[in-house]
Amino acid sequence: MNTLCFKIASMIKRANPQETSSIEIMQYSLSIILNSLLIIFISFFIGWSTGSIATTAIALFGFAILRFISGGKHLKSATACNIISIILCSSLPHITFLSEQHFILINMFSLIIIVIFAPNPDANVHVPLRYYPLLKVLSVLMVSSNLFIQSHVLGLAFFAQSLTIISLPKKETVK
Repeated sequence: MNTLCFKIASMIKRANPQETSSIEIMQYSLSIILNSLLIIFISFFIGWSTGSIATTAIALFGFAILRFISGGKHLKSATACNIISIILCSSLPHITFLSEQHFILINMFSLIIIVIFAPNPDANVHVPLRYYPLLKVLSVLMVSSNLFIQSHVLGLAFFAQSLTIISLPKKETVK
């Protein structure tokens, strides 16, 4: 994917060298766009193949919107992110063996995690501190809305996303 993004960025730069960003910036931006599209298309294809495209869309966009608002840790590579995201969004609609009590607990755990740790933006995203209270409120409202919506898929997507924002203090090592 990186090679493809580099080739596209190079072609754009050659076509308009004066009014475009650097190849590196365009390559990075294209990488985000193409990786996101890959996750969406493959997840939707799997959802369509299994007859669960609507619930796959709910899982995908519920996870993505909460992630945008609350932040979270990233995996070490785009490939790992793609694989985990596709597996997550494609499998959540098929988790049907949990009871209503399980989903209430899952929603409550998600809400507690969000209240404690949100927002936890990516280090590359420079969100001014003055927006943190708003991001926390939006995250809490989004997760708590599922207590009324009562979507199992949305609850699982919110739970998975809430786990990515947990940030524990690092232990200091004594030398």
